[in-house]
Amino acid sequence: MSVEHLKAKQAIIDEIKGKLEKAQSCVIVDYMGITVEEADGMRKKLREADVDYTVYKNTLVKRAIDGTEYADLAQVLEGPSAVAISYDDAVAPARVLNGIIKDLKKMEFKAGVIEGTYFDAKGVVSIAGLPSRDEMIAKFMGSIQSPLSAAVRTLQAVADAKANGVDAAQDAGESKPEEQSETAAPEKPEASAETEVAAEPKVEDVSEEQKTENAEAAPADVEKPEEAEEASE
Repeated sequence: MSVEHLKAKQAIIDEIKGKLEKAQSCVIVDYMGITVEEADGMRKKLREADVDYTVYKNTLVKRAIDGTEYADLAQVLEGPSAVAISYDDAVAPARVLNGIIKDLKKMEFKAGVIEGTYFDAKGVVSIAGLPSRDEMIAKFMGSIQSPLSAAVRTLQAVADAKANGVDAAQDAGESKPEEQSETAAPEKPEASAETEVAAEPKVEDVSEEQKTENAEAAPADVEKPEEAEEASE
């Protein structure tokens, strides 16, 4: 084997190692049975999901994963094998490939390592049913926002109720003194005051004419003291 050939192999091994060092997940799939056209459509869907899909020789992959957290994948690296790697969404390779397998009714999972955990073929299918990273974040944010929104609305309602209660108390406090002043000292009717004055006339208000009239109206048969003495003599 020439030196150039060895260097080429080592370059591929280093490439695989570099990808796996940054990867969130790595899934191995058997791609047997698909046509060139189907392979092109599959690669397009995987690129849209930011999944790196490459066919490597099993021997080179085994050397690249030796001594890493992906070492358990060596047991399934027999026959045709393709490597699907994701750097952001750990579930993406399993989810996208699972949909393609269902549509084409070809290919099958061999195994995978997702966020450091090894899964066999059935385990990868189970992982494929999980929502994407963005979907999980959206659901999580929605789950924590709903109680917070309800709490904020409740606190605001309490604050509004307290504010309305204070305003009502202030309004009631301002109106009470006027009501008390109106009811505490009711004024006497003017008519009753005039009646009392008319009932008790003062002496100086009696005119001279009234005195004369009163004197003339006295009984005529009442004798003066002097006249009574003359009659007795």
